[in-house]
Amino acid sequence: MVRVAGDITVERPLEEVFDFVADESNEPKYNPRMTRADKITSGPIGVGTRFNSVMTGVGPAVEMTIEFTEFDRPHRIAEEVHLTGMDIHGLLLFEAAPGGTRMRWVWDLEPHGVMRFLGPLVRRMGDRQERQVWTGLKRFMES
Repeated sequence: MVRVAGDITVERPLEEVFDFVADESNEPKYNPRMTRADKITSGPIGVGTRFNSVMTGVGPAVEMTIEFTEFDRPHRIAEEVHLTGMDIHGLLLFEAAPGGTRMRWVWDLEPHGVMRFLGPLVRRMGDRQERQVWTGLKRFMES
């Protein structure tokens, strides 16, 4: 298993950041690698909500399913992400901070197949990609 973690402060109110991030269909607005994110369950966003997303990057587009397994507005979202070659167990934590919201992420990546032998590379790529995604969120929400 590979762990990717980090944090960022977004200069917007706690509830606003939480709600925007919790609606995964917003992610293509700040993550240029995500080309589509559709909510595939009915009802309000919460435990059991699922999204189907498509990511691009090196190689062909990758489809993934995201399911919220914990949802404590406006503080915590846990999710399971399934894609070809990897499962991800994720946690997003939100707290009020001076000037905005501190958001932390912790992803435990479980690569399958040949990817599981590339742990250090997967971690470096994951760290870089997550920093880019959440910096994109910060730029988008603060503009």
